[in-house]
Amino acid sequence: MRLSTAAQMKEMDRRAIEERGIPSPVLMERAARHVAEEAVRYLEKENCSCVRRPYRAAVFCGPGNNGGDGAAAARFLAERGLEVRAFLVGSRERMTADMRLMEERLAQAGFALEDWQTEEQKDWCACADLILDALLGVGLKGGVRPGVKETILWLDSLDKPVLAVDIASGIHSDTGEAMGAALHAAVTVTFTLPKFGHLEGQGGYYTGELKTADIGIPEDIVERVLAEKDDEGNAAVFEACDGACAERLLPRRRPDGHKGTFGRVSITGGSVGLTGAPVLASRGAARCGSGLVFLGVPERIYPVTAASCLEVMPSPLPDQNGRISLGAFFQILERLNSCDAGLIGPGLGRSQELSLLVCKLLEQTATPLVLDADGLYAVKDRKELLRQRQEKGLVTILTPHEGEFAYLGGDLSPGRRRAALRFAEKYGCILVLKGPATVTASPDGRAYINTTGNNGMAKGGSGDVLAGMVLSFLGQGMEPVEAAALAVYVHGLAGDLCRDRLGEYGMLPGDLAEEIPAAILRLQGKAGCRYRTISQGRISQGRGI
Repeated sequence: MRLSTAAQMKEMDRRAIEERGIPSPVLMERAARHVAEEAVRYLEKENCSCVRRPYRAAVFCGPGNNGGDGAAAARFLAERGLEVRAFLVGSRERMTADMRLMEERLAQAGFALEDWQTEEQKDWCACADLILDALLGVGLKGGVRPGVKETILWLDSLDKPVLAVDIASGIHSDTGEAMGAALHAAVTVTFTLPKFGHLEGQGGYYTGELKTADIGIPEDIVERVLAEKDDEGNAAVFEACDGACAERLLPRRRPDGHKGTFGRVSITGGSVGLTGAPVLASRGAARCGSGLVFLGVPERIYPVTAASCLEVMPSPLPDQNGRISLGAFFQILERLNSCDAGLIGPGLGRSQELSLLVCKLLEQTATPLVLDADGLYAVKDRKELLRQRQEKGLVTILTPHEGEFAYLGGDLSPGRRRAALRFAEKYGCILVLKGPATVTASPDGRAYINTTGNNGMAKGGSGDVLAGMVLSFLGQGMEPVEAAALAVYVHGLAGDLCRDRLGEYGMLPGDLAEEIPAAILRLQGKAGCRYRTISQGRISQGRGI
């Protein structure tokens, strides 16, 4: 699903109102109905560990249109039989016209929008089953005002489930930055499109489960606004790589395929003291479905590597001081040229000779390449090779974390997504900028922001598994930026499954690799049961329920 900025969302609303004649209160009430429905659904699913009926919902509204959504949602919740009170945090003089209208309709339904705060109100809220957060919304630009900050901190201290309207209060909708204080949501219901702040920065931590509701803004307006250049002249297309996106990207395996059908891939890396990295990369590749995985390591560590490899094919390479030597060039090149994709870097080590070796391989092979870890270090002073490969129509994918991105000359000051996109465009490569909400950017202006993963993955070796996964999907013939984005999503999903099984403290990169099949099975489950039907002598693909 595409992502939008607050400015883009505001423009979509404006055009829907002015060009299509959809009244703003209609849009507001549509949004509020979705919020109310999700609140009831959440309460029924969680059951809130209580037997009291009706459920109690405390609705906190700001004076802006986000508060209007909240006031309307309070009315709809009351219609559903919930015990509801709505509270205004802020000045009535600052209330928007639509917010005033929603207050009037709430009053007509027999409910008051109460000025916050009294001790009686606090005691009532402390017994609520759900907090509805409609305080600030996506229009927040500066820091949270002191009175609102105090309320946010108090609500957070209640340890009650929070449903955020559009975005968790206190989170900047474009950057995900917490603007002085923010409210942790269990669920966030946003409208039309997810916002960057739901995924980036601290936003992913505060958003909880993200639900996107269609409030009836015409699709052509959405497409036109997203296609327009912003104030900086950018017209990039950013997409959230969620389950639906990843399921769409996942390649379908041919039922008549053989090991050659699903990609021959080559991994080059390893050195004394770094024997695990290439093995983890090879497991990532094999677990993602590669038909043949070749692994080249220095001769000195070959016995250790071979003992760890049953399903992949390791081979020794000429070495010097425990690292691959320049004399291995032709052997590596021959293997690369016989494969569908190659990975260079996991555990490779660093030296002038290795940098020369990697650069020569970039110049001499036409095989699509993934550069990770020390493979990135090897090209930090020869990045023109990346552009030269693109000019020849060749594919190169780089997978740096922020530290590696820095020594590659990347500039994070415009924000992670813009930084990744600018680097990809400048050097003609696919860039996977790892971290929370990993960004996968293409030179053609497309970019994916990942929605899976957790801090238990922040351990040495996780990136090696990911590099092997990117290699695998690339070698299976996927379009390069999609191969990288899919690998990042599945990697994060495997990490989430691993966390659920072992916890964030104890999970290891090897455990993560073992969860890859379960992650892919989950994606395939989203697709439903596929079947084949015969129609007029042709076999076509169908989709069951």
